[in-house]
Amino acid sequence: MYRNFLKRLIDIVLSGTALLILSPLLIPVIIGLVLTGEHYVFYFQKRIGYRNRPFDIWKFATMLKASPNLPGGIHTTRNDPRLMPMGGFLRKTKINEIPQLVNILKGDMSIVGPRPLVDRTFDPYPDHVKANIYNVRPGLTGIGSVVFRDEERLLSETRLDKAVYYATHISPYKGELELWYQKHLSLYTDLMLIFLTAWVVFFPESGLTYRVFRDLPGKPEVLKNE
Repeated sequence: MYRNFLKRLIDIVLSGTALLILSPLLIPVIIGLVLTGEHYVFYFQKRIGYRNRPFDIWKFATMLKASPNLPGGIHTTRNDPRLMPMGGFLRKTKINEIPQLVNILKGDMSIVGPRPLVDRTFDPYPDHVKANIYNVRPGLTGIGSVVFRDEERLLSETRLDKAVYYATHISPYKGELELWYQKHLSLYTDLMLIFLTAWVVFFPESGLTYRVFRDLPGKPEVLKNE
């Protein structure tokens, strides 16, 4: 019942309520984006969604419009030179993700689920992950987002090509985490992931996630050492 009905009902109630509450607080962000950088507020991008169907995701603009064609491509690093003046702050605090509440209200996304990816970051997943990962709606947050809270740091510090490092080290483990989520999908799991999303913002080095979910797939050695 939770997976098929209650989860969607909670998404509608919480996303609608959050939009009402946060709307006045987001006015300074909107004004700041209009007055800085390239003077645009929202960024829309085609992502892979429920049942592998594409949809347009909403975000606050943080990067230069030409960033996919500049050095770095689709992977963003810490202190990326393509960030607009407010971009670093919005990404670090995850405020740039708040417009996705509109996607949740529309039914494109859920509050908790696997992050929706573009084709080039979806393709490195193993075939069994690609076939199953979006059997649930993609989420504003999820186990992959929590565990890889420092993904931009990992990409900044690796000596490998960023696309190669993502495809060979990050993507396989993230895929297994998301399949774990589907097997353990419940109200408790979702509530704990919402809590942990806020927790790792303030305590990014915390290992609480692995203490709360003791049966998570083990982190590969190469990621433990990063």
